Amino acid sequence: MLAFPLLEIAVFVMVGSEIGVLPTIGLILLSGVLGALLLRWQGFGAMQRIRRESEQGRIPGRELAHGAMIVLAGILLLIPGFISDLFGLLLFIPAVRDVAWRFLSSRITVVTGFSAGARGFGQRGFRDRERTIDLDEDEYSKTPNANSPWRRPEIE
Repeated sequence: MLAFPLLEIAVFVMVGSEIGVLPTIGLILLSGVLGALLLRWQGFGAMQRIRRESEQGRIPGRELAHGAMIVLAGILLLIPGFISDLFGLLLFIPAVRDVAWRFLSSRITVVTGFSAGARGFGQRGFRDRERTIDLDEDEYSKTPNANSPWRRPEIE
């Protein structure tokens, strides 16, 4: 944890001594703007791929991992430093993300708690009917029951 910032500072000093202070600051600002633009451009593409996979009823594990790596790449480009910028730029390359996904896919499990069929998200399915409690008129009352354990305490 301590070595990375020290390494970034050392690279700042080396680059600054070669090209000057203002061009070094300009490069850092340029990398931040580039990171924001790439994050927006590739992030929307990742969102479309995730949506397409979900609509087709497949688990979008690869696309979710790519989306997370794109966000990480954008953050790395926003952090001032040349080494973090290098890693961020590498993560924006789809081939590098595929290699990282192949490495990660055997080590992680993507668990989803939703079903995305032709009906879309948020609509109630058959399983939700099993949770429905059907009450008769004599089992429900709108007037509060003073002996109920679910009664809200009155504020005095």
